[in-house]
Amino acid sequence: MLPTSHNTQQVKRINVEIVKNTLRSMGVGTKASIANLTKLSVATCGTILNELLQTGEIIDLGPDESSGGRPASRYQFNADYANVLCLIIRTEGGIHSITHTYANLNGEMADEQTLVLDEINVTVVEELIAGLIEQHHNVQSIGIGIPGVAHNGVIGICDVPELANQPLGLRLKEQYEDIEVVIGNDMNLTVYGLYNEQQFEQEKNFAVVTFPENHFPGAGFIIDGRPITGNTQFGGEVSFLPFGVSREEQLRMLKTTDGLQELVVQTLVSIIAIINPAAIVVTGDTMDPAMRDGLIQGCRDHHIPQEHMPELMIRRDTRREYVTGLVAVTLESLTYRIQVVEKQW
Repeated sequence: MLPTSHNTQQVKRINVEIVKNTLRSMGVGTKASIANLTKLSVATCGTILNELLQTGEIIDLGPDESSGGRPASRYQFNADYANVLCLIIRTEGGIHSITHTYANLNGEMADEQTLVLDEINVTVVEELIAGLIEQHHNVQSIGIGIPGVAHNGVIGICDVPELANQPLGLRLKEQYEDIEVVIGNDMNLTVYGLYNEQQFEQEKNFAVVTFPENHFPGAGFIIDGRPITGNTQFGGEVSFLPFGVSREEQLRMLKTTDGLQELVVQTLVSIIAIINPAAIVVTGDTMDPAMRDGLIQGCRDHHIPQEHMPELMIRRDTRREYVTGLVAVTLESLTYRIQVVEKQW
């Protein structure tokens, strides 16, 4: 059992998180209105609000319009108290690029830029991050999206060969002890952004699968509203499905119309049979919206019953959803890890 003093400290940090998130969702609130929504005492809320004012995490907007008696102070969450820095690393068609952007604590992005580079390795990434942090001294978290797999700060399989098997996350954490570091798979981040875009009334199962040109396909999954990445972040590596052909032959098939159709259908059938999603978004520069009817018929030809067919959408370009997913996950890394409501990522 944890010591009482340690438990008390945890409870306080949870309460601070609750007050901040409540005020962020409210826009503007008073001590009494925050206490009412959080179910914390007015005294507890007052203490927390005073501490947040001192750190600059909230703003005092002055007294509310009085309806008799002493007017209450109005508070606002200070979204510009800190920033997160997000980088998306890509290699497409032989072109290497890094897109970087900043976001405030409300997820509002600014200063997005894309750099095209001759090569991308750990040194290039570290030097870029160092320069960007120098420009924005209030960065509290770094989020990096990669076309590969990262586990415990170490990149494994990656479409950028120079980053494969590199402990990028660990190296960055050593350099920036007070900054959170998140490295995520491009598909897992894209599925997170696309899922939030759907605005389902209830939590659903959802999948995104991508077929990029000259690369193996990948996928990302949401189960009951929660991202599923697997025990070692290997979930979604659908190119390892038993298609009955070698990986070299798989790449050749992806370059032909019939081969692409066959592999996409087999991938969709596997996903439908395993997680029974409400919707699947198929992305990638090999895809065309005109393929939708053929893919649906292909699934039916594999005897997927109509009542179990998910909504099928084709999106060639999901760059915006990728960025919004990365920003959301990077912001979430700043929340206190022991919470009443478990984190989604």
